[in-house]
Order: sequence, then structure tokens, then C-alpha cells
Amino acid sequence: MANTSSAPSARLLAVRKSYGAVNALDGVDLDVRPGELLALLGPNGAGKSTAVGLMLGLTEPDAGEVQLFGQSPHSLDARRRVGVMLQSAGMPDTLTIRELLAQTRAYYPHPLDADACAKTAGIADLLKRRYGKLSEGQKRRVQFALAIAGRPRLLFLDEPTVGLDMESRQALWSTVRALVADGCSVLLTTHYLEEAEELCRRVAIMDSAEIVALDTPAGLIATLDADARVSYSDPSGDHIVYSRDAQSTVLELLDQARDAGATVSGLSVRGADLEDVFLHLTGREYRE
Repeated sequence: MANTSSAPSARLLAVRKSYGAVNALDGVDLDVRPGELLALLGPNGAGKSTAVGLMLGLTEPDAGEVQLFGQSPHSLDARRRVGVMLQSAGMPDTLTIRELLAQTRAYYPHPLDADACAKTAGIADLLKRRYGKLSEGQKRRVQFALAIAGRPRLLFLDEPTVGLDMESRQALWSTVRALVADGCSVLLTTHYLEEAEELCRRVAIMDSAEIVALDTPAGLIATLDADARVSYSDPSGDHIVYSRDAQSTVLELLDQARDAGATVSGLSVRGADLEDVFLHLTGREYRE
């Protein structure tokens, strides 16, 4: 049954955090609501890792308040409701996957059955294998299994599909959708903007230690509705892209192409997407 509570699963209230002269978070407000998948996006150094570390109780704020299920992030009760899948995870290479699952399940009062957990994460055929002998994609699936082993009500997923093939990505997202439908909150960081646009209820974009935008993917994209992307190619095959605002026309852009000395051999127009929003807000393409 979905969690109908309106209290956030995790919250940052006017949080500030610095590391020496480096300002990591500058008065950040952010909440992760029950039963939502929230993407936290931003360029390297924007403050994403610091925000997640604070919610997990791995570091302390210089100012402001951090809550995990309305409690301190250090509360054992709160921590037992959390699952974490980090981008880099140190695991004992010599342990089997079944041993790793048993070790992780022991930390939680009502964990998933080991075999059920392995089946859900698509690693049932790996239980007898040693972690150090797995491929990178297999390791990511094991890490996901460990993250969901304790029946979390809040799941932190840091680049969860890096290294996964398309079939494994789809299977992981199918499981995550089921968890969210059951009331689990998910905080996602990803370099795949199409995942955030398709899967997330809300998207928070960070830049320079601040939240610069927070809305549904459609709401963020709607801020650029006055724009379109017009691409044309010259005979050499080079593609040139212009941004067209509401006052411009395709003909005006074609005039710009002609003035630039290009002979147009193809033309396409598309609406804005989350990549355009990110570029507009941060001045950088997301892959940068």
C-alpha cells in the first residue's frame, strides 16, 4: 500500500556547507516526498554529492537543518528505512553474492528474503559467484540488490544504470517503478537525462551550490516553450543548430544560414527537452 503521509522522507532546510574556501551548499532547501522519484541533476562540483551525504548523515551541515523521516539522519530508526546504491562501492571481492546479501540483510529488522531479493534484482544466477569475479554490469546489479535488501522506504540511486545493458536497465527501472508505486521515495542522480525526463515526478537542478530550478520535467521544459531547435546541414554534412525564440521564424534562420555561406540540404525543427533546460540554466551541456 502506498504511503499517504505528506511528511517528506528527507529534507534539507536552508542548509549551508563549506569545505575550507569551497562553498558546497549555499542555503539549499530540498525535500524528497513519499512515493516520488526525484532526480537531482547538476554539473560536477554543483553540490549534489554533498546534499546526498548530508541526508545520509555522512557529513554535518554548517548551518540549517537536515531531516530523515522527520528525525536526525543519525537516528537508527531512520537509517534502517534507507537503501543506498552509490556510483562507486567497495565490496569484499572474496565473498559470494549470497554472503554479501546475508551480511546486508542482517542490518535490517524485516529484510527481503534473499532469494526473492536476488530474483528481483536479476542476480539469481550469481549467488554462488564471488564478487571480485563479476563483470562491472553484474556488480551494478548486485549493488542494486543490496540497496533494496532492507525493504527501504527511501532509496538513493547514484548513477544506477552506468555499465548496464539495455535489458538490465529496463529491468532495474521496472523494479524501481514498482517500489515507487508502493510508496518508496527515490532520489536519483544520473547522467542519462532521458531517464530523468521519462521516469521522475520532479527534477531539481543544482549549479554553484544552489538549487536553480525544481519542477516536473514538463514544467521545466515549458519554461523554454518559446524556443525551438532548428538544425540545417550543408553539403559537407556539418550540422548547425540555432535556437529560435518566439519572435524569430524559420525563414529568418534560413537567411542566417545563407549569410553564413551555407547551402541548406536538410532542415528539422524540434521542441525543447531537459538537455536544453540544463544548458539554459547552467550554461553547460549536461555531458560536460
